[in-house]
Amino acid sequence: MTTPRTEAGRNGREAPAPPGQDFLNMQAHLSEEELAVRDKVRSFVRERIKPNINGWFDKAIFPKEIVPEFADLGLLGMHLTGYGCAGRSAVEYGLACMELEAGDSGLRTFVSVQGSLAMSAIHKFGSEEQKQEWLPRMAKGEAIGCFGLTEPTAGSDPASMKTFARREGSDWVLNGQKRWIGLATIADIAVVWARTDEENNPVRGFLVPTDAEGFSARDITPKLSMRASIQCDVTFDDVRLPESAMLPQARGLGGPFACLNEARYGIIWGAMGAARDCFESARDYALSREQFGKPIGSFQLVQQKLVNMLIEIEKGTLLALHIGRMKDEGTLRPEQISLGKLNNVREAIEIAREARTVFGGNGVTLEYPPMRHMANLESVRTYEGTDEVHTLILGNAITGIQSFR
Repeated sequence: MTTPRTEAGRNGREAPAPPGQDFLNMQAHLSEEELAVRDKVRSFVRERIKPNINGWFDKAIFPKEIVPEFADLGLLGMHLTGYGCAGRSAVEYGLACMELEAGDSGLRTFVSVQGSLAMSAIHKFGSEEQKQEWLPRMAKGEAIGCFGLTEPTAGSDPASMKTFARREGSDWVLNGQKRWIGLATIADIAVVWARTDEENNPVRGFLVPTDAEGFSARDITPKLSMRASIQCDVTFDDVRLPESAMLPQARGLGGPFACLNEARYGIIWGAMGAARDCFESARDYALSREQFGKPIGSFQLVQQKLVNMLIEIEKGTLLALHIGRMKDEGTLRPEQISLGKLNNVREAIEIAREARTVFGGNGVTLEYPPMRHMANLESVRTYEGTDEVHTLILGNAITGIQSFR
């Protein structure tokens, strides 16, 4: 169990933050271990991602060579315990997501798909044999996973999925299509959710090797968002699987929803990382860009923009921390995750748009990050539940009335 640092420790550890960074001194509420995770990932992003992200985004390249580096940092399945995973707390994982997304949403998404979706599904619902076979390799970055839930006609309504697994002797035969599946063209194993003819809970999860006969995936291109990431269309054409491919502990849609909540949690933090990067770049630009004989940061309207951005970042980051503490305590409810995801992504997009205006015309180039973050956040706003879906989840929690159907 860790405790926050003392005042003397806080004051003696590092120089004062730049103006506007951690304005409310949130780090006073972080332990030494939590700060060490944050600082390690922040340094990695500064040294490895930020110098290269413009080229990766411009050329629509996911840098696969970075996967072992993520593994060396302990980022892959970092909040899972055992099987070579780092066993970090929810808050530590959230801080890592925030720093990664300050670099780029697409690269944070890799960590999320690998750890919060694919590895989490195996860890929560897999057999011991499945865990031993896949989790240590995935934690080391030696195997990549993907998570197949969304379909061309089943996005916000996964209960209407058409992918179907039928019994044939002791095997299962899988047919169907999935869409917007992160990492599928570079993955070694796919966690696939499909309908079956079982009674009561017909949706089951399967581990599908991507080299299985009948499995095919192709990148979705061109994209205007998440260009340094991979999203795919996937087709299953009579993919034959043994009984041992089924995730034995997952029955019904509760299985994939539990994994989605893990990913949504990381987004709550990650969105604030993107927002912070937009704010800091706009503040620095406003202090150096001169018009009418003085820095534009001296003008009231520009200061108002910076202040509004800062307020929402501080509020959203404190919200993320509070939700993370509840997650570590085991008291967090799914609708509370929805509140965090809805608020923080929505505010991050507004911050990115406002930050872009500080740059004027220069803001539409890749020389500055707000418009790249803005484009990426449109995907973040959509995946793991749209604004509308999370609004209705919260509406149901408030009124007790289910309004989806």
